[in-house]
Amino acid sequence: MSDTNKDSNKNNQEKKSLFEESGYGSMQPSERTDENSNSYATGSEPVERSSGVNTFSPDDEMSKIDIIEENARVRHKQRKYIIALWAGVFIILTGVVVMFIGISLGWFGFMPSFEELENPQTFLASEIVSHDNQLLGTYYIENRSKSHFAEISPNLISALIATEDVRFRKHSGIDIKALGRVLFGALSGQDKGGGSTITQQLAKNLFPREYNQNAIELAFRKFKEWVIAVKLEKRYSKDEIITMYLDKFDFLNLAVGINSAARVYFNTTPAELDILQSALLVGMVKNPSLFNPLRRPELAMQRRNTVLLQMVKYGYLNEQQADTLLDKPLGLNFQRVDHNIGSATYFKEFLRGQMKKWCSTHFKPDGTPYDLYRDGLRIYTTIDSRMQKYAEAAVSEHLGLDLQPAFYAHWKGHKYAPFVFEADTIKEQVENIMNQAMRRSDRYQRLKQNGVEYDSIVKVFNTPVEMTLFSWKGDIDTIMTPMDSIRYFKFFLNAGLMSVDPPSGEVRAYVGGIDYRFFKYDHVTQSRRQVGSTFKPFLYTLAMQEGAATGQFSPCSKLPNVQVSIELPDGTYWNPRNSGNEKEGELVTLKWALAHSVNWISAYLMKRFSPLAVIQMAKKMGITTDIPAVPAIALGTPDISLDEMVGAVNTYANRGIHIKPFFVTKIEDKFGNVIESFAPESNEAMDEQTAYLMLNLMQGVVETGTGIRLKYKYGFRNEIAGKTGTTQNQSDGWFMGITPQLTSGIWVGCEDRSAHFRSITLGQGANMALPIWALYMQKVYADTSLHISMDPFPKPSKPLNVEIDCEKFDQQRLQEDYFIDPDDF
Repeated sequence: MSDTNKDSNKNNQEKKSLFEESGYGSMQPSERTDENSNSYATGSEPVERSSGVNTFSPDDEMSKIDIIEENARVRHKQRKYIIALWAGVFIILTGVVVMFIGISLGWFGFMPSFEELENPQTFLASEIVSHDNQLLGTYYIENRSKSHFAEISPNLISALIATEDVRFRKHSGIDIKALGRVLFGALSGQDKGGGSTITQQLAKNLFPREYNQNAIELAFRKFKEWVIAVKLEKRYSKDEIITMYLDKFDFLNLAVGINSAARVYFNTTPAELDILQSALLVGMVKNPSLFNPLRRPELAMQRRNTVLLQMVKYGYLNEQQADTLLDKPLGLNFQRVDHNIGSATYFKEFLRGQMKKWCSTHFKPDGTPYDLYRDGLRIYTTIDSRMQKYAEAAVSEHLGLDLQPAFYAHWKGHKYAPFVFEADTIKEQVENIMNQAMRRSDRYQRLKQNGVEYDSIVKVFNTPVEMTLFSWKGDIDTIMTPMDSIRYFKFFLNAGLMSVDPPSGEVRAYVGGIDYRFFKYDHVTQSRRQVGSTFKPFLYTLAMQEGAATGQFSPCSKLPNVQVSIELPDGTYWNPRNSGNEKEGELVTLKWALAHSVNWISAYLMKRFSPLAVIQMAKKMGITTDIPAVPAIALGTPDISLDEMVGAVNTYANRGIHIKPFFVTKIEDKFGNVIESFAPESNEAMDEQTAYLMLNLMQGVVETGTGIRLKYKYGFRNEIAGKTGTTQNQSDGWFMGITPQLTSGIWVGCEDRSAHFRSITLGQGANMALPIWALYMQKVYADTSLHISMDPFPKPSKPLNVEIDCEKFDQQRLQEDYFIDPDDF
């Protein structure tokens, strides 16, 4: 019984403990059920209370305690849950913090370093800049150019912010409000737009995602982009971030970055983009393939209009302005990016080779050589974009409208046209030419490299295929065998032109051929052709040099126009012939003889001064080609490139100082630092009196000689020194034209020397090359922005030693009883 009481007391104590522990305080004595306060004794009947109202019920008392204890248990359990919940939240938050710290420190894979964030790897195209500060072209892996925020149209900035990240100026890389909107949209099944900021998109573009990632990897990658975005915001200003974003974005069609996009789609600059152009480009940001204005113009217009409405929504544009713009066309002015088309194609390819050599010997601060296609070099050239355009137009105008049609008409009906051979060998010779052309072709080389047998290659070349052919009236899409296409292209006359600024040696125009897509061979620096009579000025220079020193020779000096015989080392004699019989046996002036390319007078001068002396003078004037020391060079037998010839005759315009033509003035890195500047090579080839006398001599070519059509047909009245050149069988036609502010040379001919006009009337340099010079200079003089005038040649600083007024010169010679030794002939 005592055990029972003990158990009862123990239970009461436990209940008290639980009750009190639950926050209800201690039980009052009246509420306790111990032996002193119980209304009944252990083992006896209960005793009723004297009052019915306050009658104590043990069952009620126990029920009340149970309820209190149950509530206490619930509260205790809730407390545990709350503690567990906050512990979980703390653990999650700690885990998130640790995760982001780990991401930032690179614990979970790649994270760009400080150096990479400061200098993110972006392939920049190297730009070719003209003398008049126009972009001629680029060398690139990605056709991207660096831009500056100040050079970007505010229209573009406003359109981008309104469409892609309206709170761009307010957040620090992550837009919490936008993320909440995206989360609500995901939970509600509604598209509420994206949550990526411009900075996050830049992070993704700078450090692209790996391919084939699963959902978890993609989510983790998203966290990385958040970290990168925050780091970018710390290191760059908002203006720098938006500029980097526009520079990095690929607008398709080889338009990477806003500079290229503005040029490719609208032929303009980022600074000049209007609202419609800006909206179109910003519209492409969402999905450039889907909203490609070339392939899907309707979708592109819809997207452009969406951007305009976004600009209205956020106050960048009012509704009235938008209403006038929504129905406007796209207004594209697409410029296809292709190194085979556009302006200065031959020059750009020539410059590519020069720059690749330069890059291989010049190194960046990290010790690696510069990369022409990735390092964003800025190459400042001497080419003037306006003069380049005029030069290309002159070549196209003369060859396309005049000379090539005349060539077709000249050869119409001839089986083996346009080749000239003896009748008994012509078939074999033409077949040999065609076979050699086949072997030189890219198609043949590819097939041979792939191990195709010769017989199979020949079969390929005689199997019709689809191809595009060049014509002066536009490209022709046709089906033809490769051999027939080779034969077709053999019929075309080609051309080269180079124009130089006399005092500086800077090349202003460079035309290497008629169309780089179809004719890759460069006729300015790559080709060497027989120069004909354009070589004769080197010979005459020796006479003028002697005249400037002794007064013996002048442009007015007279020599008998009779045949000259020169003994050769083998005992034979060289007896050149004149191309005509005008004034044969008469005394003629040197000026008249050069003007009419009289071979007998050239032979006389060669006999007097020797081939070696002529070669030495040519080399002083910049000719580097090996020239054989034979008398025949007086008639222009050497093969010399056009750029060497132009540089040489420019010596006359530059007062006797030869200056090697050059093409690049300086090169900058992508930050605008000048890496290297260039100055031309020069040397004194002759004194200024000799140079001036030669200019006077060569003016006779235009005044009365083979270049006279410059006056009677093209109307030039200013001082022009010139020289035509026509080679054996009219294979090559040349004209060298000199004015005080511009020296230019032109060559015209077919790829094969055996293909040419059969008459001197059509095939001479005055008909093939001179008209190009005339058309070019007409355009140059008409453009007043070039500041190229028709002023006369400046006179030497000292008086001449000889008279160039031929009447006065004749009187002086009569008084001096001037004598010519007959043994010289």
